[in-house]
Amino acid sequence: MILVNGNQTDVISVRDRGLQYGDGVFETIAVKNGVLLLWDYHWQRLQSACTRLHIVAPMEKIVLQEIDQLKTSSDLYVIKIIITRGSGGRGYRYGEMSTNRVIMRSEWPEYNVEFNSGITLFICETTIAHQPRLAGIKHLNRLENILARNEWDDDYAEGLMLSNNGNVIEGTMSNVFFVKDGQLFTPDLSQCGVEGVVRKAILQHAKGLGITFHTGDFTLHDLLGADEIFVSNSLLGIWPVKRLKSHELNVPGKKTLEIRQTLLQHGQIAG
Repeated sequence: MILVNGNQTDVISVRDRGLQYGDGVFETIAVKNGVLLLWDYHWQRLQSACTRLHIVAPMEKIVLQEIDQLKTSSDLYVIKIIITRGSGGRGYRYGEMSTNRVIMRSEWPEYNVEFNSGITLFICETTIAHQPRLAGIKHLNRLENILARNEWDDDYAEGLMLSNNGNVIEGTMSNVFFVKDGQLFTPDLSQCGVEGVVRKAILQHAKGLGITFHTGDFTLHDLLGADEIFVSNSLLGIWPVKRLKSHELNVPGKKTLEIRQTLLQHGQIAG
């Protein structure tokens, strides 16, 4: 179920910079009936992240061959790709080294969320720091998200994270959208946050659906005045939000449903 540089093992050196410093990137991919959903978007993001961090990206052909070795008969499962800078000596400075590549298969997660029922969003105290050089990248440093996720119990399905200056950025594991007067809004991620592959697909489909969309700086006040709110990622697809603080919303909203149906029709989310 796990390959490290093409070898079946779950062992990697303690000197690996991914372990030592979080020096690497990853992708989490939904597989449905043997198809890697939104593969092109995942691969583009992985390559872009490696380029920005000056990590040598593996060849796509090799990665796909190794993913193929992890195939299973399950209708739904998860493939995770981790690329680290490699193993090196002490210190933050890096020189030339061979990257390490980890590919693993996992069972499909049980979220226990019904789309038509919606979710309640928790508002996290842990904020996301601005760092434009890392903005958008799915890097291995996820301590902000880890701290935020452990602020609540299972009464909530997801938590909302803000930036240091109070702008809404994302969920702990998702991107955030809201609808007001038929228009779609999602936070700008040029300073921090992860640019999700489903987020990218949603914005591309919005054009085709004739939905006006805006990216920008939005606060909790903006969300509390929204007609619809939903979150998205590559595994959960789309979850409509039924409650944020005292703000109650009817779910699923018209635009939320329309966007989800479009993604399903294009085979870009699992359900």
